[in-house]
Amino acid sequence: MAEDLGKRRFLLAATTVAGGAAVAGAAVPFVASMLPSERAKAGGAPVEADFAKLDPGGQLTVEWRGQPVWILRRTEVMLKALEDPAHRSRLVDPDSKVASQQSAYARNALRSVKPEYLVLVPVCTHLGCVPTFRPDVAPADLGPQWPGGYFCPCHGSKFDFAGRVYRNVPAPTNLVVPPHHYVSATTVRIGEDPEGGA
Repeated sequence: MAEDLGKRRFLLAATTVAGGAAVAGAAVPFVASMLPSERAKAGGAPVEADFAKLDPGGQLTVEWRGQPVWILRRTEVMLKALEDPAHRSRLVDPDSKVASQQSAYARNALRSVKPEYLVLVPVCTHLGCVPTFRPDVAPADLGPQWPGGYFCPCHGSKFDFAGRVYRNVPAPTNLVVPPHHYVSATTVRIGEDPEGGA
């Protein structure tokens, strides 16, 4: 009888250990399935863009978090137009005071760290369309007052070469300047503030 009790305890302990191992084995894949995939991690990670070959007036598109990001190399003419008082009076937020549209280091008239370069998420703040790059001055379809900039073909919102929205258009706020910093003279890291924060 004592022998049966010993066997019973051994079988109970062995069954408990095997059951615990089975539960742990089933839990590991279940918990792992809730973690983000490598593709998802990569999709939200910062990206670097080299703009060494970008000519003045040219624009480069890169992808970050599944959306386009434009890098515009502004000309002297573009920069002067942005600072013109008459132009600024036609804008909703010429000094970029709506904090959610850019980080503090880009909360200025040019909305950039380096005046020559603009880094911008080109998603219209009205209904999410992608504006077109319209560097031409006074085209027939946009009128004689158009100094060049971005035009949203969906509902007619207009933005200047700093991504600032014009008055009396559907878009309520400026285009978003993503977190970014320059890692070299010709390379920008998008998705990370200068201090290293995402």
